[in-house]
Amino acid sequence: MIMSRIQAAPDPVHGDLGDRLRAGLPADAVLLDPDVTAAYANDMASFCPAGIPAAVVLPRTVAEVQHVMRVATELRVPVVPQGARTGLSGGANASEGCVVLSLTRMNHILEINPVDRVAVVEPGVVNAALSRAVEEHGLYYPPDPSSWETCTIGGNIGTASGGLCCVKYGVTAEYVLGLDVVLADGRLMSTGRRTAKGVAGYDLTRLFVGSEGSLGIVVRAVLALRPKPPRQLVLAAEFASAADACDAVCRIMTGGHVPSLLELMDRTTVKAVNAFANMGLPETTEALLLAAFDTPDPAPDLAAVGALCEAAGATQVVPAEDAAESELLLQARRLSLTALEAVKGTTMIDDVCVPRSRLGEMLEGVERIAAKYGLTIGLCAHAGDGNTHPTVCFDAQDADESRRARESFDEIMALGLELGGTITGEHGVGVLKKEWLAREIGPVGLEMQRAVKQVFDPLGILNPGKVF
Repeated sequence: MIMSRIQAAPDPVHGDLGDRLRAGLPADAVLLDPDVTAAYANDMASFCPAGIPAAVVLPRTVAEVQHVMRVATELRVPVVPQGARTGLSGGANASEGCVVLSLTRMNHILEINPVDRVAVVEPGVVNAALSRAVEEHGLYYPPDPSSWETCTIGGNIGTASGGLCCVKYGVTAEYVLGLDVVLADGRLMSTGRRTAKGVAGYDLTRLFVGSEGSLGIVVRAVLALRPKPPRQLVLAAEFASAADACDAVCRIMTGGHVPSLLELMDRTTVKAVNAFANMGLPETTEALLLAAFDTPDPAPDLAAVGALCEAAGATQVVPAEDAAESELLLQARRLSLTALEAVKGTTMIDDVCVPRSRLGEMLEGVERIAAKYGLTIGLCAHAGDGNTHPTVCFDAQDADESRRARESFDEIMALGLELGGTITGEHGVGVLKKEWLAREIGPVGLEMQRAVKQVFDPLGILNPGKVF
């Protein structure tokens, strides 16, 4: 329905579009060469179609973003907002003949306020750059996706991303206090607040978080910060089965412990990381569980969790001796997805989230699916919050293997829903999971979401063909 309302301008590259965009943008901010614009067609997801943009624009100011949206509205040209294109659902993929709005040049940290514990940033700020900047003020920005060295805050907001620390600190949505958003027609709207509390009106800020650029263009964000915690210490526990590792997770959470991190890597993932980076992880293990605490004295917590792991059947429990050893273990976990990609050259990375109590069933089910389709499927997980990342490894040049990869991916999502979970915990819907979103939320939910989209984007020009 939305796509049918878009009427692209005739021959926009050589006609009115390029001239209109240049009228309000610096010359170097408008790219029209098809050989150049083609490089902006995709994010990192497999099996997601993409078109060739008619133009790529790289604004530096809010006014320039507004100009782009006014032109797009007048000419009925779709606009696809992009950050670093590290997404895994096709949410930043170009539509044919669209304007790609790349926000990477809007990369300034505008304010860090230790009293209010907020940071004000532009959308192109890289997550790791913000984390390091606030650390100098004794503060902490917790959301830390595995791609934190390259992904941008705007992209994190668009997909409501998570990270390794979610079990204790929560996801991006819990740290976005306010936004400045350029709407489809070019108007600028501010949502939310910068105060510690505030309940004035509908919570439009939360509405934009996770909307994948389909409702407006985030051009500024007010983010909540926390005091910088002590350096965390990590414990590694080896298990003879994934079921035992999941039992340990349940025991830890039932025991009231609040780890700063609780991550799981299966045997396939451990072997892939060793092959990729020679990390020296124990390849004899069926599952490796990493638990961390960032309390002033983590030793008692680590000892208690270690005992629970042993009670669940851990074959070995090894606490890190210092922060450096802890960081090495965390680096191994962060390399998981990259290492699995190296196994066959291409991956489909799922992010099905299930209740913690069903985590063991999820792992067992993924193992059955891998055997059924004769594929290598590695699994790492933010075990503390039930967010699993089954990663299907396949050869994209092999048509039959590619078909099996896609079918196995769908079965994994179906399994997640059967276990009371959700099709995406932090990567978003994008193109990859549109059909599955409809299954999860049902026809009434889908109707309401489309109605919201209609209010903010009546012409359907913002990131069309994504989410639903």
